Amino acid sequence: MRLSLDPRRGASQLVGGRGRGAPVTAAPTPERDHVVAASETVTLVLGEDSLLPENAADVEDLVRLLRGHIAQLGARTAPGIPALLRAQRLCSDSIPEDNVPSRVYLVRLAEATQELMAYVERVGPGPISVKGGRRWPRPTVNMGRGAVFALALACLVFATSMPRT
Repeated sequence: MRLSLDPRRGASQLVGGRGRGAPVTAAPTPERDHVVAASETVTLVLGEDSLLPENAADVEDLVRLLRGHIAQLGARTAPGIPALLRAQRLCSDSIPEDNVPSRVYLVRLAEATQELMAYVERVGPGPISVKGGRRWPRPTVNMGRGAVFALALACLVFATSMPRT
């Protein structure tokens, strides 16, 4: 069961109805919802009709996908949520080497992802605002150059004001 990580391409991408070898144009697609993408990956692991991964490379591919989904969903939730903490704790663990423990780890990671998806759907995603404090604007390159020039000028004035011996 090798999973292809290549983006899916539709049949309507051929230009002018030309045959084989015709240039393919990539139509801009809107960004997929993180919850939908995560649910598709979770269904690959936990679905009733899904097959167990055949080898360690398949398990690693699925674990990598699930860890990515947890990172994307975790950025859309408030820190300290039990579902997020459980998922992050599982993500920090390494994949077991043996056949059965690696599959068990994969199922646990999929269940944690499913729990985090349910939380995001229930509470609603949204960016986390910074609590309190003022955010300073990021300095531009010209501000840095101005600061260096002012410092150099101050050093020059200080050096000329010192008496010579």
